[in-house]
Amino acid sequence: MFGTYRRLSTPNFWRLQSLDIYSKIHLIPADLLDMASLLEALVISKPDEVYNLAAQSFVSTAFEQPIGNAEITGLAVTKILESIRHVNPKIKFYQASSSEMYGNSQKNIQNENTPFSPASPYAAAKLYAHEITNTYKEAYGIFATSGILFNHESPLRGIEFVTRKITNSVAQIKLGLKKELRLGNLESKRDWGYAPEYMEAIHKMMQLKKPETFVIATGEPHSVKEFVKLSFELIGENWKKFVKVDKKFLRPLDVNYLCGDYKKAKDSLGWKPKITFEKLVKIMIDEDVKRWKMFLEGQIFPWDAPLYPDGKNNKVKKKVGKN
Repeated sequence: MFGTYRRLSTPNFWRLQSLDIYSKIHLIPADLLDMASLLEALVISKPDEVYNLAAQSFVSTAFEQPIGNAEITGLAVTKILESIRHVNPKIKFYQASSSEMYGNSQKNIQNENTPFSPASPYAAAKLYAHEITNTYKEAYGIFATSGILFNHESPLRGIEFVTRKITNSVAQIKLGLKKELRLGNLESKRDWGYAPEYMEAIHKMMQLKKPETFVIATGEPHSVKEFVKLSFELIGENWKKFVKVDKKFLRPLDVNYLCGDYKKAKDSLGWKPKITFEKLVKIMIDEDVKRWKMFLEGQIFPWDAPLYPDGKNNKVKKKVGKN
């Protein structure tokens, strides 16, 4: 199995290490802004299937870096498809599209036929990538398919995303390492599912005889406030004692409601979500509590939280040093 990575001064392979698959993947350096490196990656790997899961996916950052987001999340997909067309047009291609493309849709539930109305530079770039994938499918006969994935979470979610920010902070509060959690829009509703299940759906999409677009979702919307409330309930606390709304975390333009209809995926792929919202939150809370306990015991393991110092982590390290 092959994977690409962008060269950084500080390597970031903690997820692969956490899954214990780091040694099983042949890693090839590549850059989405450099088409030559994408061509080289295809020549080296000789793939049957290419999965593009890369993007500048933190929506708030997209407002701060809209041009970079357009190039990385949007235009880069054209470079990948062009590389496939030149190296081997028989390669199957998967594009990770996003529910954010729907924006503030007028529909209570979104499916494959719901009109798009992007409300962020990230969503606009994703929509370009989605449409250019369809263009290459129709123009060149490439097996190019898109999955419109609604929010999918796991303990491997980056700590900058609201779900993981919540569970990581709640774990710290449980262990007395933090006193408050600051968030933006608590009323925003999303359709949250379990990431490993969504990856199974993606693989099923790539095994079809003809490429199609599928919505992958749970069909259940839940607010950020619900996620927060349940997280604190799992540690026996009242969320109102610890949570503060901070305007600096509000987006210039927010999407208030997203909920997906996965009927087509159920009928054509035999796929449906199994992990409930409540179970998902518990999985993430339990894992972050476990990590912080291991950290306090001085254990070394792959993890992202210590890479995001907020002033409080330094105090934790001093506490560890005294043990």
